[in-house]
Amino acid sequence: MRNEDLVPMGFVRGAFGIKGWVKIHADTEHADGLFDYPVWWLGKDGSWKPYTFENGTVQPKALAAKLEGIDDRDGAEALCGMQIAVPRSELPEAGDGEYYWSDLIGLAVVNQQGETLGTVDGLMETGANDVLVVKGEHGQRLIPFVDQYVLEVLPAEGRILVDWGLDY
Repeated sequence: MRNEDLVPMGFVRGAFGIKGWVKIHADTEHADGLFDYPVWWLGKDGSWKPYTFENGTVQPKALAAKLEGIDDRDGAEALCGMQIAVPRSELPEAGDGEYYWSDLIGLAVVNQQGETLGTVDGLMETGANDVLVVKGEHGQRLIPFVDQYVLEVLPAEGRILVDWGLDY
């Protein structure tokens, strides 16, 4: 599977118990959204391998999942830090004004004055709203992903238009 065909949806935080279960951090709208996909692709640095999802449970601070072929704690620990992705073709279409985070990463962030603030390096959840992590020559900026500041998302043009100054 090619990198561009996969959409990162979370990562393995660590082992859970002694029977091969792993703790998962999911970057999905609903905590257990990953459980909807029968095959997860796990990988690092562009090297991916498919794993069949067997079972999962929602824990107070994370998800726990059992993947086929991972039957002990050592196997689970070997997956620690790996990204979890699913094929883009299996994802539902994003609604109007909705975006997958992976589609925003790498877009240029430009303000209304035409100044480039940097590129989207990642996003963060804050509870109230998501936040764009923008890195550029003037350092890192955190821009709330709300209509007040994010005026237009133009993926076809490779940019996001924001109401945000260079001096903020």
